[in-house]
Amino acid sequence: MDIAFLANTLAQLLRGAPLTLELAATSVGLGFVFALTLALALQSAPATIGWPIRAYVATFRGTPLLVQIFLIYYGLGQFRPTLQALDLWGFFRQPYWCAILALTLNTAAYGAEIIRGGLQSVPHGQIEAARACGMPPWTVYRLVILPIALRQALPSYGNEIILMIKGTSLTSIVTLLEITGVAQQIISQTYRAVEVFACAGAIYLSMNYVVARALVAIEHHLSPHLRVPDIEAAVAIEGGLH
Repeated sequence: MDIAFLANTLAQLLRGAPLTLELAATSVGLGFVFALTLALALQSAPATIGWPIRAYVATFRGTPLLVQIFLIYYGLGQFRPTLQALDLWGFFRQPYWCAILALTLNTAAYGAEIIRGGLQSVPHGQIEAARACGMPPWTVYRLVILPIALRQALPSYGNEIILMIKGTSLTSIVTLLEITGVAQQIISQTYRAVEVFACAGAIYLSMNYVVARALVAIEHHLSPHLRVPDIEAAVAIEGGLH
């Protein structure tokens, strides 16, 4: 095992980590806002609006992310005169923004279904109790429905965040030098694919481990009613009562 080569490879691959994290964070952040909007629209919008949303969700969930990136970056280039007339060519000629758009639309489609499931899991009795207290509809959504729904959806949405971090590797096909893009450059120079991709996989694994532990901590913080009681504290309280 060539330790010196592995150390040098890790150092080079880590130069692509900021772009990987930037792509993932930007797409997940924008995708969450879009997904929440779509999920709320599916809950209350009429069928004329609901069907286009369902068609969008089905399309982006049913086709590979790789194909979506190709269609946005390479496919829309066929319509360059139209895009130039609309002053949009400056956006679509940049691989970075095309990658962000593809990742955002993809994660929003999955996120909309995840959040919709969370909204449907809110106990109806709690909603009725909030309405009985005289809360207006928006206040019920803001203080009761959304907090419960997002807490319910967090584990599944956490999986989507991890999948999106891994999905950024596909942006290397549009010349972005994130971790996988840098790995391909190193392999083209050294022809040592096993070591290079093993190092890249280790970096992705480390990133996702940190994200997974952070999501577990957030879920633990948001679910105090599901925590295992502290036995020693319970015994101490019981002793104090006696």
